[in-house]
Amino acid sequence: MRTDLFDFDLPDGNIALHPVKPRDAARLLVVPVHGPFEDRIVRDLPTFFRSGDVLVVNESRVIPAALEGVRPARQDGEDVAVKLNLIERLDETTWRAFAKPGRRLRPGDTVQIAGPNSGLSVEILEKGDGGIVTVRLNAVGGAVQDALRANGMAPLPPYIADRREYSPSDATDYQTIYAAPDGASVAAPTAGLHFTPDLMAALEAQGVQIVKVCLHVGAGTFLPVKAEDTSDHVMHFEQFEISGAAAAAINAAKAEGRRVTAVGTTSLRALESAALREGQVAPGLRSTDIFITPGYRFKIVDRLMTNFHLPRSTLFMLVSAFSGLETMQRAYRHAIAQGYRFYSYGDASLLERADG
Repeated sequence: MRTDLFDFDLPDGNIALHPVKPRDAARLLVVPVHGPFEDRIVRDLPTFFRSGDVLVVNESRVIPAALEGVRPARQDGEDVAVKLNLIERLDETTWRAFAKPGRRLRPGDTVQIAGPNSGLSVEILEKGDGGIVTVRLNAVGGAVQDALRANGMAPLPPYIADRREYSPSDATDYQTIYAAPDGASVAAPTAGLHFTPDLMAALEAQGVQIVKVCLHVGAGTFLPVKAEDTSDHVMHFEQFEISGAAAAAINAAKAEGRRVTAVGTTSLRALESAALREGQVAPGLRSTDIFITPGYRFKIVDRLMTNFHLPRSTLFMLVSAFSGLETMQRAYRHAIAQGYRFYSYGDASLLERADG
């Protein structure tokens, strides 16, 4: 399909730079298969669930993958302030990262990271295109993960980080309340940012079964597609795990005709990647590069709660596959006109599957 079919104009005023507080006070656009859209708030979510419904959330934890430091001056030069965003872990200490300014770096350079633990440094191993570098993290004593937690910041997406200063509150704002103790995500599963303990309790009181899966979110999730046709786009890989208990709960619900609602496109991608056949998912640890575009037949997920996505992104293509391109074009026009807030810190939508 032509990627320009998934383009739209978004005013800057609709891009959220800060989250709504409390989290469940964000707006919620309900998009049914038939009937008009409903303008609600996230706190209303339990009214759209029946007892026995399953809600699947992604419990991956976002790591503090944004780093700032200094590349010391070369001969007759000056120190250079450097920003790094880790985007893909290759092994325990080696990562691919976005670097600014990438043109001022070369293999062999060392960037001394600022922060309470001055023993963390980053060695530039290779340079790629578009500011991407391969780096090695070096920490005094070898405790790289501890040093990263002490010195890193929440990896806010560029449409936030480039428009405002980092706030200490981002460390908690850009993390779900149910995130597991360990994780490897370099971007948040943003639909989950709307949940509060009170909202989770209200859903459970409604008889909703909450099931956790884990997909480690990569930065490529949020990037626009540059190819002119979807068939020419190369999808990134992400690792995910579905436990035996989670698979059993989802399979039982599908067998009994109970609805499965995915919180976020990451949860949906994990479930659809693990599908053996319609109504059955397999447990296990694996990776996926699934690219869902209109024409895909969904096997597991009946409804999707998700934020509002970038033009020409794989995520807008996914929601268009889920609810229909024309429906999502209308929904986004409505959201923009009504002042809904877009992207990671923005509002949410609850979508019904068009072929459900």
